[in-house]
Amino acid sequence: MGNDRRDAWFLPALLIALGLLGAGWFASRGLVAIKTQDRYVVVKGSAERIVDADLLVWPLPHTVGGNDLASVQRDLARNTETIRRFFLDAGFEEGEIVVSPPRLEDRWAYAYGDSRPPERFRYSNTVSLRTTKVDKALAALRSSGQLVGEGVMLDQNSQPEFDYTRLNDIKPGLIAAATAAARESAEQFAKDSGSRLGGIRNANQGVVTISDRDQSSPQVKKVRVVTTVEYFLRD
Repeated sequence: MGNDRRDAWFLPALLIALGLLGAGWFASRGLVAIKTQDRYVVVKGSAERIVDADLLVWPLPHTVGGNDLASVQRDLARNTETIRRFFLDAGFEEGEIVVSPPRLEDRWAYAYGDSRPPERFRYSNTVSLRTTKVDKALAALRSSGQLVGEGVMLDQNSQPEFDYTRLNDIKPGLIAAATAAARESAEQFAKDSGSRLGGIRNANQGVVTISDRDQSSPQVKKVRVVTTVEYFLRD
């Protein structure tokens, strides 16, 4: 009867022990797998392309001054027409020229006595060119000094803005090149560390930037893509 009692508890105890042993084995294998998966390398890859700007926005702010309001209005209208005619003679269309509403400043409104400036009124607006004819605009830019010769007082701080609008056309190729560069760096790292390169753990396209190639040629742009990729490492 004593043997029957021992048999009654021995078999369940044996099963429990085997279960714990198996759980420990699987758990240890899981820890090994987790440890292996934690081995990875983070690399960056970049790609650049030089492109020509395909859009130009050229604002020409100008101002006239005087003490007679009717006179400054006439002067502003005359100068506005001079700029508009300059663009038309350069080969641009009416739809590419935009004239902003005029802005009137009464400089005597808040000045009294000796603090009053000699000219009471300042009247200004901006004539802008928006065009995809960048080469033709560059030629007009080189001859824009004639506007000053015709008495148009331009804001010398205003510069044309060049832009590149076809980013989506070249973006896939740039990303592919940057990703390939990142993988090449990862493969070299794996080789140097005595490992093998595994799959991608994580990837980030990063930032696409468009900048001037240099200060002297803002119409030439440099498009740059940087990708960040994490690769698993294998023994």
